Amino acid sequence: MSLRALFGLGRSRVARQPLVLLTDRLCLRPPRLEDQREWSELREASRTFLQPWEPRWPNEHLSRTAFKRRVRWAVAEANAERAYALLLFDRRENMLVGGITISNIRRGPSRSASLGYWVGEAHARRGYMRDAVERVAEFCFQTLNLVRLEAACLENNAASRALLERCGFQVEGVVRGYLEVNGTVRDHVLYARLAQDLPPEITAQ
Repeated sequence: MSLRALFGLGRSRVARQPLVLLTDRLCLRPPRLEDQREWSELREASRTFLQPWEPRWPNEHLSRTAFKRRVRWAVAEANAERAYALLLFDRRENMLVGGITISNIRRGPSRSASLGYWVGEAHARRGYMRDAVERVAEFCFQTLNLVRLEAACLENNAASRALLERCGFQVEGVVRGYLEVNGTVRDHVLYARLAQDLPPEITAQ
C-alpha cells in the first residue's frame, strides 16, 4: 500500500503527513529543526564510537546550518517517496537515542530499498536498533510494498552484523569499494531481507 492510499490523500496532501512509526519503546519520526541541539550533542558525545563506521564528518557536521540542510533533505525526499530519514526517540524518556534511514527506494521491477542506521554510544546494546530495524522492515514490506531491503556494513563491524542477522537479514556477499568510511573507500558485506523471508522469531525456532 502506498502512502497516498494509506492516508487516502493525493500526493500534495501526503507531504503534510510526516511519517511516524511506533514500537513499544520507540517513536521513529523525521527530524525537526528543534532537534538540532539534542542531535548534535548525542553525535558529539558518540564521535569516537561512530566515526570508525561512518563517512568522515565534514567540519560543519554538527552545525545548525548543516542540520537545517538535513531537515530540508528529509522533507524533500519523503515528499518524493525516495527516502525516509527518521530519528529514534525513547517514548518513556522522550530522549533521542539514534537514527535510521530508508534510502534509494526503487519502484517498478526492483521494489527495493537500502537501510542505514546509527545509535548513540550511551544507548548501544539496549535493543533499540533491533526494535527500529524490525519496525522499519514491517513498514517497507507492508506499507511501501517493497520486496527487498538491503543493508551493508564493514566486515569487522561485529555489532552491526549480529544485529542484521538477528533481524532476519542474510549475507549475500562482499561489495568491493562500496562506501567511503572515515576517509577511505572500503569493501562492505551486503545483507538483504526479502518480504517472503520468515520473521526472525519463527526462523529461530
